[in-house]
Amino acid sequence: MLKLFRDTGLRWLWLAGVVLLCDQLTKIWVLEGMALYQSIPVMPYFNLTHVHNYGAAFSFLSNAGGWQRWFFTAIALTVSVLILFWLRQSKKEQVLLPCAFSLILGGALGNLYDRLAYGYVVDFLDFYVGEWHWPAFNLADSAIFVGAALLIIDAFRNNGVKTDD
Repeated sequence: MLKLFRDTGLRWLWLAGVVLLCDQLTKIWVLEGMALYQSIPVMPYFNLTHVHNYGAAFSFLSNAGGWQRWFFTAIALTVSVLILFWLRQSKKEQVLLPCAFSLILGGALGNLYDRLAYGYVVDFLDFYVGEWHWPAFNLADSAIFVGAALLIIDAFRNNGVKTDD
């Protein structure tokens, strides 16, 4: 069993755990320390703003009547299982790919926990320019984004071809 973790991408599960822990700690801080819709200016282009997202990215399907909670829960569970499978399949020598998968897994589990525990995802990072605000997001969303970017970089770097160089 230890060899399975040492010799595959599963050795990167610690990173998913760190993402999940940091995500949940920041969300607890927001839930306990800020009123809903409270906004704390931090910089001229950034606020901490407590909002609830009942949908997915950019509040997609947030007003769909409640079924979306279980739909997005099912998607997160399915993706998490697939990522665990892919981590197990990745080789010991690979770094970028399992790192990317672990970031996505930690973020998916962070938002999954919110959906199951609260019925919504806690968002609080609010970037803006003038009066235009980017949709608020959280650390889990950030980890998913960075993980997806690393997947794209890995795809371009390797181009699906293994060389002996």
